[in-house]
Amino acid sequence: MAEMTMVPVATHGFYVDGKWLEEGDIVEIRAPYDGAVIARVYQGRREHAEAAITATVKAFGTTRRLPAFERQRVLRRIADGIHGRKEEFARTLAQEAGKPIKSARMEVDRAVFTFNIAAEETVRGYGEYLPLDWQQSTAGRWGIVKRFPLGPIAGITPFNFPLNLVAHKVAPAIAAGCPIVLKPAPQTPLSSLLLAEVIQQAGWPDGGFNVVLLSNEDSGLLVTDDRIKLISFTGSAAVGWAIKGNSGKKKVLLELGGNSGVIVHSDADLAYAADRCVTGSFGYAGQACISVQRILVEHSVYGKFVELFMAGVGKLKLGDPLDESCDVGPMIRESDAIRAYDWVQEAVRGGARLLCGGKRKGSMLEPTVLTSTKSDMKVNCQEVFAPVVTVEPYNDFASALREVNNSAYGLQAGLFTRDAKLIFQAYEELEIGGLIAGDVPTFRIDHMPYGGVKDSGLGREGLRYAIEEMTEPKLLVMNLR
Repeated sequence: MAEMTMVPVATHGFYVDGKWLEEGDIVEIRAPYDGAVIARVYQGRREHAEAAITATVKAFGTTRRLPAFERQRVLRRIADGIHGRKEEFARTLAQEAGKPIKSARMEVDRAVFTFNIAAEETVRGYGEYLPLDWQQSTAGRWGIVKRFPLGPIAGITPFNFPLNLVAHKVAPAIAAGCPIVLKPAPQTPLSSLLLAEVIQQAGWPDGGFNVVLLSNEDSGLLVTDDRIKLISFTGSAAVGWAIKGNSGKKKVLLELGGNSGVIVHSDADLAYAADRCVTGSFGYAGQACISVQRILVEHSVYGKFVELFMAGVGKLKLGDPLDESCDVGPMIRESDAIRAYDWVQEAVRGGARLLCGGKRKGSMLEPTVLTSTKSDMKVNCQEVFAPVVTVEPYNDFASALREVNNSAYGLQAGLFTRDAKLIFQAYEELEIGGLIAGDVPTFRIDHMPYGGVKDSGLGREGLRYAIEEMTEPKLLVMNLR
């Protein structure tokens, strides 16, 4: 029998001021699916965070003066570079994040789109002319308003979209002319390091993009250092609001959690609504802040909807994310699967009824559907961030709106109805950042304004909106008298 050849596990440095550094502590990156070591990376220390911040300050002297066409050209090259390595990025995402390979390829395509839209927005930074001769004493005066880059930015990103959510920090920063320090999630740094290679080859100035793996303690310098002018954080509500409390005078953008609700009214296309709810509930094992978590169905069609929905859930294939047929892979950590499993069991003990799922093996949690739940159960009132959804009937539309609003979160909601009056009623009354009519709250295209209210965050992502956050309007008044 031939001797098996072991493929060596690669070790990756991090990227600061145009240089790849192999310093600090070596950390293993493991696949969520089977725990296999897929890479080793160097985790920097406080001095590396300091060096990255210093590099951004130096680079800002260059990036702030780059003309729009040069920033656009860099962004186009980055988009082309990602596209040229699409399968490498996709397989990296599937391995480090446990994301089904089909979904991983879609995320890579979205990242290409994100950088291309940023390139377009780079040359759309129009200003404003202001007539100021509105009083006798101000005759002969007029003004212009132009937006200027804020300065060095810190981006802190989560594990669940480790390429495209990074793109939503980096692309608008480059478009705005701001250098950035990126701290990727500890579970999924490999795609960010691949992106650093692409950005380096695209010609963005040294120090204009830095990616450093840091402990939570050492990354605190990114929050407290006054040289950083804006923090863009995507992650949990608890961490996000703590960052805001420690950030001093700098601007803070927070894209936090949700427990998104979707309303299915009696006039909806039930087959389409059920199909979309299956995708919205269980895509990437429910590990998205706009995953469908609560489904409210008008009572007269509740039975039919549940029948269609459960049929769709039954067709989902669980397994290895590198399997082309996989629909639902592992959760990012076994501890997260255990926590979600415990919430399901707690709901069942409290009177909820399990329609399917509820079983766990390691980091794999079966797609789980609950009914007869109560509003104060964790599976309803907290962010489950797992392949778990509740489905309940409602009697009148106003009560369904109140139930969606009965949440500490307010990110996005979905509504299936053909009644325009109900759509606009929901648009007026729901306490959310976005209403998706005719689809699930999980819908997002990357140039739309994206963010929430209440515990779901501050500010908006989406290229034009993020660029506005990363720039400051400055007024020039001309007195020609």
